[in-house]
Amino acid sequence: MRSVIDEDPYLWLEDVEGEAALAWVAERNAETEAALAADAGFAPLKERLREVLDASDRIPYAVRRGAFLYNFWKDAEHVRGVWRRTTPEQYRKDAPEWEILLDVDALAAAEGEKWVWAGAALRRSDYGRALVSLSRDGGDAVAVREYDLAARAFVEGGFQVGEAKTQIEWADADTVFIGTDFGPGSLTDAGYPRTIRKWRRGTPLEQAVQVFEAGPGDVAVWSRHDTTPGFERTFVARWLDFFRSEMFLLTPDAGLVRIDVPDDADAHAHRRHLIVNPKSDWLGQPAGCLLAFDFDAFLAGDRTAEVLFTPDGRTALSRYSWTRHHLVLETMRDVSTRIEVLTPGPGGGWARSPLADVPALSAVTVVNTDPDVSDEYFLDVSGFLQPPTLHHGRIGADSEILKQTPARFATAGLTVEQFFATSPDGTRVPYFVIGPAPSPEGPGPVLLYGYGGFEVSLTPSYDAVTGRAWLERGGTYVVANIRGGGEYGPDWHQAALGADRPRAYEDFAAVATDLVAHGITTPAMLGATGASNGGLLMGAMLTRYPHLFGAIVVQVPLLDMLRFHKLLAGASWTAEFGNPDTEADRPHLREISPYHRLAADRDYPPVLLTTSTRDDRVHPGHARKAAARLRELGHPVLFHENTGGGHAGASNNEESAHNEALVHTFLWRHLTRAERPAVD
Repeated sequence: MRSVIDEDPYLWLEDVEGEAALAWVAERNAETEAALAADAGFAPLKERLREVLDASDRIPYAVRRGAFLYNFWKDAEHVRGVWRRTTPEQYRKDAPEWEILLDVDALAAAEGEKWVWAGAALRRSDYGRALVSLSRDGGDAVAVREYDLAARAFVEGGFQVGEAKTQIEWADADTVFIGTDFGPGSLTDAGYPRTIRKWRRGTPLEQAVQVFEAGPGDVAVWSRHDTTPGFERTFVARWLDFFRSEMFLLTPDAGLVRIDVPDDADAHAHRRHLIVNPKSDWLGQPAGCLLAFDFDAFLAGDRTAEVLFTPDGRTALSRYSWTRHHLVLETMRDVSTRIEVLTPGPGGGWARSPLADVPALSAVTVVNTDPDVSDEYFLDVSGFLQPPTLHHGRIGADSEILKQTPARFATAGLTVEQFFATSPDGTRVPYFVIGPAPSPEGPGPVLLYGYGGFEVSLTPSYDAVTGRAWLERGGTYVVANIRGGGEYGPDWHQAALGADRPRAYEDFAAVATDLVAHGITTPAMLGATGASNGGLLMGAMLTRYPHLFGAIVVQVPLLDMLRFHKLLAGASWTAEFGNPDTEADRPHLREISPYHRLAADRDYPPVLLTTSTRDDRVHPGHARKAAARLRELGHPVLFHENTGGGHAGASNNEESAHNEALVHTFLWRHLTRAERPAVD
């Protein structure tokens, strides 16, 4: 048997658009379509999922820019979507009148390109121009074009940048700050821009004046131009790795003043305040706190901080948002969110008051404010069985329910509970169970989802696709809040970094074991799914704990942990996993690499691997090579690669519905069968 450690026989599958690789992909896709799409329940399920995704009565979430609210919208008629706007008065109506600014379907048809919307940055001086980003079939790399909102047309001779992982923003009406691919030497090892340049209208891009540079071993650079009247400032920064950065104030004479906070801290300036969220202990305050400083005094060396939030063993900071005069704080206590308003006093000190009551086991998110102008906010509240409700208000005044999503799936008889599993080292790991009350008929099919990395927190949310594809059919859905995420602050994340990565895997396995102990399911009826870093988690479940699961779905995954840093954006994740090129990290990366742990003499549950040819973040070679290796070793495996879609795996609702129908057909087929026979 060939060893993939000593000599990888499937390197040819890393040739993303190579003829041989794509022929192999086409063969595997055909096998998967024959196995799953031919199922009698596939077409009806896909239709019901497409209905959810295309529903016209979804909440059209919007952002305020000047006098208008802007929204991007996709449905059955607008497959690639339309960028549009309306007035606040119209937005209050059940059926607002929208002014279409850019029809991406029409643009794609006219140019013969599979354009996918990637956002727009409006010029704040007058909101008359925008820098529109368009992705080719869903990749992270974008083309940027200047757009005239009044003329409804791209600006002839305006700012325009070819496909790259570009970072661009307005400096003034005729100037932008830009980081992009300027040719050899202009990108970091991770493939992101390493310089910020100031580009004036009417001059060639290559003549843009460099104002900041990072090293090739850094991850990326970024800039932020603050247009707040009276507080106009430009910040630039370099990401040393995924979690550490150095930020500078760019002075009018192109000088740089370091914002002297720890390199693991998040820092943000707003008017006279500097808000800092350190990820390690600092100034006598614990990791995960939130501190406020006077910005000018801080630059002058004063480190007098006002403490806005202090974490404890059960509570962590989620995020914060500014309005004109207030700071809105979102925190989590045992993964349920709370929200309050902090108001700075003219002579110091901060007043504190609740903003809204949040139901238990729910999530609340500030979806939009306009901090330069007003204390207006838009607030979204949802839960696993609670459709999203959009509230609108102004701090200090009453709020109102502005819009509400209708129920998309039947919830009668369903409950939401939170449990805690115990990991082998004694850590209590929370998880949510959504599904029918315990049945006298015994355990049932369960789908367990997890991520466990990069400080990502899995909070309660309404997922109509899972509701229709899984819960309505009698399945139970479980979300595991394992270490590596941010549910309990920086320590929860850092507990599973590098060589400690197996702690996240032990947590997930502990949840799986606890579900069986509670009588909710059995190993044969327990499925697991995860994507990206969660796909790595699924690879770990397959190779470390195959006896715990009846089926596993591995989506857009990292799986080759000895080569991930050489593939696309992989070099940017060495701070999370380790660096395979160092003697200190390579042993543990070999140990956690699912691709290298696959063996012929193990009994694996059925597995479905999915990826996208256009994923330019996590290389499709990870999933391709793992599928090929499993086939070589004689194990059952299905593989599906969408030709477009980028890291999301789909670029439109049709593709999303198809992918989800494949996944849930696969899971339902395997998890509702009889117990697998025991293996000696």
